Amino acid sequence: MAAGKLNRLWTLVTIFLVIVIAIGGIVIWSKYSPYQPLEISISPAQEQSGEIYIGGAVNKPGFYPLLTSDTINALIQAAGGTVSSANLSGLELYIPGAGVGQGEQKININRAEVWLLEALPGIGKTLAQRIIDYRQKNGLFNNVDELLKVPGIGTTTYARFKSLITVADR
Repeated sequence: MAAGKLNRLWTLVTIFLVIVIAIGGIVIWSKYSPYQPLEISISPAQEQSGEIYIGGAVNKPGFYPLLTSDTINALIQAAGGTVSSANLSGLELYIPGAGVGQGEQKININRAEVWLLEALPGIGKTLAQRIIDYRQKNGLFNNVDELLKVPGIGTTTYARFKSLITVADR
């Protein structure tokens, strides 16, 4: 007799659950309106552009066009890729804020490569290479006046770029 009561109890519980599920489905279906328009608004992407200087251990340092969608890898590839001795674990990107002026930048003659030294007034490829050769032979410059010891750099040439150079990390 106990088994009959247990079967009857399970039957009632099952019927109760079916009724609850049916009523819940009807309530949910009555609140659903398939004809309400779905509105998706996407804000227009603001494409920013400009130029970026890429230097250091890349094959073609210089200024390159910069778009919002550019990646660091794409920029490095635009500069001809990295040289074999490049250390990519310490990349640095500096972006000044609006209204923040850049201080005067000087070329560090203890670190500058030929292409950068060539940017100095009166220094061509030959003199730039002589500066590097002198630096490699005699060690880092202690002060900017030591450039006068480099063959081909006289006081007139030196005076033209003296304010543009430094030995900051001696």
